[in-house]
Amino acid sequence: MTFIDSHCHLNYKGLVEQQQEVLERARAAGVGTMLTISTRESEWDDVIGIAERETAIWATVGIHPHEADSHAHVDTAKLVDRAQHPRVVGIGESGLDYYYDHRDRDQQQTSFRAHIAAARETGLPIIVHTRDAEDDTAAILRDEMGKGAYPGVIHCFTASDAFADIALDLGFYISISGIVTFKNAKALQGTAARVPIERLLIETDAPFLAPVPHRGKTGEPAFVADTARFLADLRGVDVMTLAAATSANFHRLFTKVTP
Repeated sequence: MTFIDSHCHLNYKGLVEQQQEVLERARAAGVGTMLTISTRESEWDDVIGIAERETAIWATVGIHPHEADSHAHVDTAKLVDRAQHPRVVGIGESGLDYYYDHRDRDQQQTSFRAHIAAARETGLPIIVHTRDAEDDTAAILRDEMGKGAYPGVIHCFTASDAFADIALDLGFYISISGIVTFKNAKALQGTAARVPIERLLIETDAPFLAPVPHRGKTGEPAFVADTARFLADLRGVDVMTLAAATSANFHRLFTKVTP
């Protein structure tokens, strides 16, 4: 049984200091593949470097919405150029985050559209971050899809059922993190139970959001197995079925990843 952690940050504090031990624990837990995500330009070399050293790890290039103000120079062309690297398999994470509202919304939207254009041009999926910005995120996804199709995933899904339906209608995948195991996540659990299994991914967002029974600890890729077990129980399937389906979905979306 093999799991895939479709979204983690192996270069972040809490993981990078013990990277080999983290990877050993992941392998012991049955995690065969990891996708390490960038959030600012200064991380691109780091995440690509990890992916170059470790055959089970792949990387993305992108700018998190919280970093959009300081990365106005990162346009579609720059993203497309770096995405030519053989270990770069996705664009992002990018999107909209209005939760703290301490970043210019117009610049977030401009950056988001630049990432979508890069996904369209390269054929690589965009990894979408959205928080307290459902309406604008949906409007941009729809508008950009009208300019030409592009693949993508809503990462660490915590939005509404209505937004899930919009994303699914647009052809997106939905990725579930350890949040689904939290007692107060009843609405998310309802959504996670009904997402078509052929459009489902699992992730840790490590070092954040460690699932039960690790809540409060530093998250790491090994914990995706705990999220998978919870999600399998929630959906009424065995964990081997869920692991196989989510792994197949990952490879269907991230077509540049080789076994």
